[in-house]
Amino acid sequence: MLEKDVAELKESNRPIFDLAIRTADMLVKMFGSRCEVAVHDFSDLKRSLIHLAGSVTGRKIGSPITDLVLNELAKKDHDIEDIPSYKTQSNKGNVMKSATIFLRDIHGKIIGALCINYDISLLMQFGGEIEEFIRFDDHQHSKSENFFTSVQEVIHEMVEQVLVGFKKAPSLMTLDEKVECVRQLEEKGTFLIKGATDYVASVLGVSKFTVYNYLQKIRTINEFQQEDLAEHK
Repeated sequence: MLEKDVAELKESNRPIFDLAIRTADMLVKMFGSRCEVAVHDFSDLKRSLIHLAGSVTGRKIGSPITDLVLNELAKKDHDIEDIPSYKTQSNKGNVMKSATIFLRDIHGKIIGALCINYDISLLMQFGGEIEEFIRFDDHQHSKSENFFTSVQEVIHEMVEQVLVGFKKAPSLMTLDEKVECVRQLEEKGTFLIKGATDYVASVLGVSKFTVYNYLQKIRTINEFQQEDLAEHK
């Protein structure tokens, strides 16, 4: 290829490298000082680094290509693929999350690369502390808690939680099942809320006095069981 042809070819690639350089600068402005984005021109692998936004790896303009990229360049152009989200480490020991996007000319020939390095060392430290903070006591039973904006929502949710266990419409529940439903609601503390009795009665299709009778029966049985336990201690 004549020198003139080479010069024209490089000139035709200029918009590709210009876009890569602008992208590098924008990424570092967006993600901050822990981000470094390098632009490489493969026309000279010994001095391939032509633009560097940010400073994480300690390199300078004119630095050579990396061994990882060289391994890829040993392949045929159509076999080379971009490399997303891989782990690297700087000379200072900082752990980085990296990605390499290969730049191609209009003929599909690889001419360079846009390489992103993000220092995640501090994030890894925070991650360990956060993991410790969000860890629960394995010896404690799993507990659920819902947060409502009205007392009516509290009552409705507690009743729904109990009814779902019966797997049938309240109108099809037997007397014993309705008593058991009230017993479970009593155990949850539902009837500590004013208005709960009226709502439970309407859902079960009985009068509130019937619910009072269920509760009286349940509480009497509970008191008897507690007294019986106390006597046998």
